[in-house]
Amino acid sequence: MIRSALLLAAVLCVPSAASAAEVFAGLHAHGVKTPLSLNSDREGGADVSAGIRGGRIAGTPLQPYVFGQLNTDGGTNFLAAGLSARFGDRLYVRPGVGLAVHDGSASKVDLPDRLALGSRVLFAPEVAIGARLSDSVGVEASWVHFSHAQLAGKQNPGIDNLGVRLNFRL
Repeated sequence: MIRSALLLAAVLCVPSAASAAEVFAGLHAHGVKTPLSLNSDREGGADVSAGIRGGRIAGTPLQPYVFGQLNTDGGTNFLAAGLSARFGDRLYVRPGVGLAVHDGSASKVDLPDRLALGSRVLFAPEVAIGARLSDSVGVEASWVHFSHAQLAGKQNPGIDNLGVRLNFRL
């Protein structure tokens, strides 16, 4: 039920294809242990992701985006929206920041088999390093971090997902 609601929300939030600059899809390792995530290895599997980025905003490098990540192992799924900026041409860096909702545990109490993220709404900073393979195709190595930055209390395990995305310019 929650997965269906996340998918419906993603469809409703996505800008029309006419205003989109690119679509992307990827595969991420779910719950990679990093210094920014405490117990993220409680969940595993892979995340299949898909999203869309709008065109640049008013001559700036900023692009709005919406993406979803579905976990293949029954772990937490995410739906995020925010802004990213691309710096560079053939080789580039793309930092971004957004807000995400998830269908995992929003509890502030650790669970033995589920990551307790402490809040239903999380910050979603990310960074990607990419290469443009052609005028319409690019590939990115990306890191996405989800956490509430201790705004919802000290319990803030966070979760990091590392992976690769293919971008298709429209």
